[in-house]
Amino acid sequence: MRRRAKAPVSPLPQREGVDPVRVRLPEDSAGAWGTVRDHLVERYGAAVGERRVEEMLREGRFVGTEGPVSGDEPYSVGRHLWFHRDFPVEEPVPFPVGVVHRDERIVVADKPHFLATMPRGRHVTETALARLRRELGLPRLQPAHRLDRLTAGLVLFVVREEDRGAYQTLFRDRLVRKEYEAVAPYDPAVALPATVRSRIEKERGVMAAREVPGEPNSLSRIALVERRGGLGRYRLVPETGRTHQLRVHMNALGLPILHDPVYPVVRADGPEDHRRPLQLLARTLEFTDPFTGVPRSFGSRLALSGLG
Repeated sequence: MRRRAKAPVSPLPQREGVDPVRVRLPEDSAGAWGTVRDHLVERYGAAVGERRVEEMLREGRFVGTEGPVSGDEPYSVGRHLWFHRDFPVEEPVPFPVGVVHRDERIVVADKPHFLATMPRGRHVTETALARLRRELGLPRLQPAHRLDRLTAGLVLFVVREEDRGAYQTLFRDRLVRKEYEAVAPYDPAVALPATVRSRIEKERGVMAAREVPGEPNSLSRIALVERRGGLGRYRLVPETGRTHQLRVHMNALGLPILHDPVYPVVRADGPEDHRRPLQLLARTLEFTDPFTGVPRSFGSRLALSGLG
């Protein structure tokens, strides 16, 4: 099988710590795209409108290796173009991204609640990745894994692109030990410690994941660490990494995590209250470094506020 040639380097710099979008013009089997404009309007017109695509072309926002692209240029299969999307208006997250560790290969960050790990959807510049790239002067920084936006705590970032695969493989192969902390109701009727196994499925476009019958695909170990009145502090160790797994399993035990806007009931859309963050924290990351063979262990410097 013939290997596709490596994409050329983008002629556009990052903008606010965000990479430009790369477009490779595909095969035009139906002969529908006589010009570059024809393809771009069909590809992006439904999302931003035909008029906006044409404005971006006039403004020189679409760029090839030779410079700005005119919409009238003949369509050319395999050509690479780059552009920056219009960034959405984002509400600033009023918490800093802490740095727990930094060396020539990795950055271990303490991501605050409400901040997405990387650009996605309506969260672009207000993300841990974009902020760290700007604040640390590391434009090639990439995450090795993702932490849910509402969850705070440790995220591993990779400084050099060529090292990223090795660290991602650790997460894929479950060679990273992750420990979380949560504040949730205390119920003496719930026998702990417990090992929770279930099958979790998450439908695209649906806020909440759900447990369904079938072969389990998720496993969490849950223990009570401290009790204070009607609340408890819990240690959560996921052995798998399904979407919202810990939140789903705590809810299934009848112990929904404090201030969870999805479990047990999805709250109506509205402004987020930064004074009431989800009481879930990625407390510990432990792994053997794939390059040095040295065991690494990192602990979050953040603290949950739910127990006062």
